[in-house]
Amino acid sequence: MTITIYHNRRCSKSHEALERVTHFASLHHQEVNVVDYLDTPLNFTQLQALQRQLGVSARDLVRANEEEYMTLRLDQADEHALLQALAATPKLLQRPIVVVDEKAIIARPPELLDTFLSAS
Repeated sequence: MTITIYHNRRCSKSHEALERVTHFASLHHQEVNVVDYLDTPLNFTQLQALQRQLGVSARDLVRANEEEYMTLRLDQADEHALLQALAATPKLLQRPIVVVDEKAIIARPPELLDTFLSAS
């Protein structure tokens, strides 16, 4: 089994989540796939798949406190427009996101990973 983490190297919560994932993976002989989504942005289709895995609305994927959120006037955007904005502006993506098989979690706070990974 491979654990994928969508990671932002500039985020302390993302670093903490990566440490938890790496530790869990080493104990359970699993691989970790680290995706720096700022360097390798997700496209619209990938974001749709991630949204399904998370079981959340597109709005839940968006960091509404970022300046770009207001600049792009995303407060009234529909699901499609939000996913397009995330594809074009990856900085807006909530982080960190961890995927195991077909399930995913927004690991804020990172402690949520303990239960999520144990159940996977």
